[in-house]
Amino acid sequence: MSGMRPARESLRKTVAEEIKQFMLDNRMRPGDPLPTEAELCIALGASRSSVREAVKTLAALDIVEVRHGHGTYVGRLSLSALVESMTFRGMLSPDDDFQVYADLVDVRELFERGNAERIIGALSSRHLETLEGLAAEMERQGSGGGDGFVSADRAFHALLVEPLGNELISQLTLAFWDVYSIVAPHLNLMSIEDEKVTVDAHRRIVEAARSGDPAAFVDAIADHYAPVRRRLAAARARTAGQS
Repeated sequence: MSGMRPARESLRKTVAEEIKQFMLDNRMRPGDPLPTEAELCIALGASRSSVREAVKTLAALDIVEVRHGHGTYVGRLSLSALVESMTFRGMLSPDDDFQVYADLVDVRELFERGNAERIIGALSSRHLETLEGLAAEMERQGSGGGDGFVSADRAFHALLVEPLGNELISQLTLAFWDVYSIVAPHLNLMSIEDEKVTVDAHRRIVEAARSGDPAAFVDAIADHYAPVRRRLAAARARTAGQS
């Protein structure tokens, strides 16, 4: 029986790859309907159970979307599987969660600093007004960096990169906050001074974007992430001291 499982896994992967190739050959786009299960069986020369298992695998990766009672469609092709794996990795090990978070801080800062000129050029007056409102909301939430503060911060950075039209950057930006929800209990909440620095950095980001100053934008981004890096370093030191 043990020999049957690897063979079944291999067949499922093969059929999944064939379905993906079918989608490519037919130039299908997200939201397009796939053939029925019976039609896929004929087209791929595969059994119904193999096609069903392959579709489950592809659905887990968001490559296809199964709408019960309606059929199977090309999925959104999002990074949901990547986000799930990163957050689960953070839950498995108290060492890994800090590393996942630190890696995402590096990636986020790289995206925002590296795309400074593009972001500034893409932000409309409406975007800038909303960003200013979010910075003000962060200040109103009071000391301690509570849920309201974090929610406004999350919305600020999601909106900051949204005009780039790069789905990968947008999804990784939001992935940062998903992982943060796991790591946050291990971190000391921001001091009042850190919070002031963070709010000021957000305001300077908006001011730099409004005035079209990439250098000032990059400096403000770096200042925004400085308190986060300090808290990560301190949390790691505490963990190391307890081991």
